[in-house]
Parts: sequence; structure tokens; C-alpha cells
Amino acid sequence: MKELHGKVALVTGAARNIGRAIAVELAAAGASVVVNAKTSREEIEALAQETAGLAVLADVTDDAAVARMVEAALDRFGRIDILVNNAAVRAVEPLEDIGFARWREVTGVILDGAWICSRACLPHLQDQTGAIVNVGGMSAHTGAAGRPHVVAAKAALVGLTRALAHDLAPRAITVNCVVPGLIETVRSVPSAHRTQSLLQRRGTPEEVAAAVRFIAGPGARYITGQTLHVNGGGFLA
Repeated sequence: MKELHGKVALVTGAARNIGRAIAVELAAAGASVVVNAKTSREEIEALAQETAGLAVLADVTDDAAVARMVEAALDRFGRIDILVNNAAVRAVEPLEDIGFARWREVTGVILDGAWICSRACLPHLQDQTGAIVNVGGMSAHTGAAGRPHVVAAKAALVGLTRALAHDLAPRAITVNCVVPGLIETVRSVPSAHRTQSLLQRRGTPEEVAAAVRFIAGPGARYITGQTLHVNGGGFLA
């Protein structure tokens, strides 16, 4: 029997790239998956069909929309065991072009969205086996030009991870952060602009997904409040 058999996982920002790979990997581990996107209906419906899961369109910054998403998951599967907060805006833009509205838009999806989804799922996460996995970013640990909003929000996500790990420890619900390095995705920047990793390549979404599968699974029940880097040695924590 696969290690996540009977478990239900909710993955936000699952339409493509790392989020999609995470949903596929968790389904391969035996979990029933609820896949979320804000607007990419065709992509998540195709993914739900591929994984025998449930697709739900919802804006993770909208309390009511997230509540409806959680209710839909419960109606379909009856429980939630794993929450993967992956939704993000991966923006790169000149500092002088980032007004407060744009700052709030980007930080809202990454940080506020993770908090709103975590809070909505908390009453339903299973004691002893529940897991929250936040998907961070290497730039939160190294800094990066043109991304103050992303860097700040991803860094705050590490703080949220540690805070929730303390609060949920009495229920033995684990909370960890998986931090991808440079990953080969459809948004990849030209290779001339990349920072080399020790392994001299970019990672794959599937390699990040494998880390999420482990940290959310039964073999990681004594791991909480941690930041797991998947970066090929691009940053040594």
C-alpha cells in the first residue's frame, strides 16, 4: 500500500510547473488530490482528470473563496490531511515600477494566501498525521534584484512556517517549508542569466515534488518547523 493511501491533499497554484508536479507526485503516493488555481480552469481540470482528483478555482487571498474550496474538498473526500501552499506570483520588475498596490498583490498571494488557506484547513487537518508544506523560494535566502515583494513574502513564509510549527505541535501536525532553487519551468529565464548550482544544472519540478512527498509523508513525522532546500547546491543553508 502506498504511503499516502487514504489521505487527501490540497495543492494551491497547481495549474503548471512545480504545483502540477506536486499534485501528480502526491497522487502517485496514493493521496486523493484537490488542485487549485485562480483562473486556469482548463489546466486544473485536465490535472484533476489525470489524478482522479478535484479541481477548484479559487483566489487564495479571498477568505470566502478559500472557505468554499475547503468545503468542496470535504464534500468530495470527507477530510483534509495535507495542505501545500504553492500559489505565488513570480514577478521580476524594476524597483521603481512597484507601487504599493503591486506590492500588496504579490505579497498577498504568497504570504496572505498561505495564511488564509492554512487557517481554513486547520479545523480539518488530522491530528498526528496532518501536514502543511509551504513552498518557499531561494531568493528569500540569497536576495535578488527586481523582486523585493517576492523576496520579502517568501522570507516571511519561513517565519510563518516556524510559528505554525509551534502552534500545531500539540496536535502533532507538522509544518515545513520546501525551498526550490533554480528549476526548469515554462518561466525559466535564459541560461546566461542563471546562477550556477554545484551540480551545474537546473532542477526539475519533479525533484521538488519528491521532497514535498517525503516531508508530507509518514517518514517525516519527526520533522517540523524546518526549511528543506532543493537547489543542487545553489545555496548552502
